[in-house]
Amino acid sequence: MSKKENENALSFEEGLDKLEAIVDEMENGDLKLDALVKRYEEGSKLLVQCDKKISEAEMKIEILRNQDASEPQFENFDPDSED
Repeated sequence: MSKKENENALSFEEGLDKLEAIVDEMENGDLKLDALVKRYEEGSKLLVQCDKKISEAEMKIEILRNQDASEPQFENFDPDSED
């Protein structure tokens, strides 16, 4: 599996964990400029991937909400209630 395929296979949580680790490493201040730029680039790619996964989840939720809205909603029948 290539590096790009491996990164795309990350779950949202794994991507977020890696992104947080990169931010911590960058904030530490011990990186040289070249390494800092490389980490920034990695973080940017992870951010895009995490954003894509959130968007996909939002679309799935919207589809489910629309499916639920199109199905009839029934309430439990209570013969003793006075409607």
